[in-house]
Amino acid sequence: MKLVIPGGSGQVGTILERAFTGAGHDVVVLTRRPEFERELAWDGRSLGPWADAVDGADAVVNLAGRSVNCRYTPSNLQEMMDSRVLSTRAVGEAIAAAARPPRVWLQMSTATIYAHRFDAPNDEANGVIGGTEPDVPRYWSYSVRIAKAWEREQERAATPSTRKVALRAAMVMSPDRGGVYDVLLRMARLGLGGAVAGGAQYMSWIHGHDFVRAVEFLIEREDFAGPVNLAAPDPLPQRGFMRELRAAWGVPVGLPATRWMAELGALALRSDTELLLKSRRVVPGRLLDAGFAFDFPEWPEAAADLVRATRTSGASSA
Repeated sequence: MKLVIPGGSGQVGTILERAFTGAGHDVVVLTRRPEFERELAWDGRSLGPWADAVDGADAVVNLAGRSVNCRYTPSNLQEMMDSRVLSTRAVGEAIAAAARPPRVWLQMSTATIYAHRFDAPNDEANGVIGGTEPDVPRYWSYSVRIAKAWEREQERAATPSTRKVALRAAMVMSPDRGGVYDVLLRMARLGLGGAVAGGAQYMSWIHGHDFVRAVEFLIEREDFAGPVNLAAPDPLPQRGFMRELRAAWGVPVGLPATRWMAELGALALRSDTELLLKSRRVVPGRLLDAGFAFDFPEWPEAAADLVRATRTSGASSA
């Protein structure tokens, strides 16, 4: 199978490229800074010679978009919007122009599209789309606007011969350096992995191994189109999530943080508190209904597996 991964040089793309290449597939990564043989240059917003790789491919998995690990200033939010919408538009144009279009286009989206809530989980059928919640920072709604525009751009693409799936992905956990698990583990090892602002907010996640398996599943299942939640079926409150991660590593105590302490920490890390404070209670309704079986459905087992991999490879920084 030939797979094209726009924006595939980041953490999630690295997981996919490694797995699919290891399985013997032909993988082409589109990146702004190509370094390796199977990488092609693109600018993330316009057609170019890279589009030839799409013609004849079996699947495209578009992961392109500016990292959300930044301060949510107006300029950064606009860059997040533009990088997602324009790259999706360019991929759609390449598929539309292909003489042999791919049979499926998996487009990265985000679980952030759902509302900040504690009362019930969000699946694809009954989940509440966010943007109008009371008592949350007003700028949080812009993240939802980005997610909606991202998915809408794929929907609008004139690609009648290509099935389209929007991947509403939760946090993808892998031991690779610089990923979200690496950051959270570092906090736990420093004794900072306690409850943040009470820790009742839900954290949705998926093990990188299951993320790859779900992508493979969606490529093969011709009956799947539209939004699909890529999240393990067991989201849990932040305080419990970090407690299990500490237990897996062997750290007995994690210092708690108030909301204002989280604000100071996010400022120091040049990140944003939405990543810590928004309650993302997302479950994979469509995958479960289709019989997809997670190898890591619950966080304690996933955390233990990730810690084993980290200790073996030394991938996480001290």
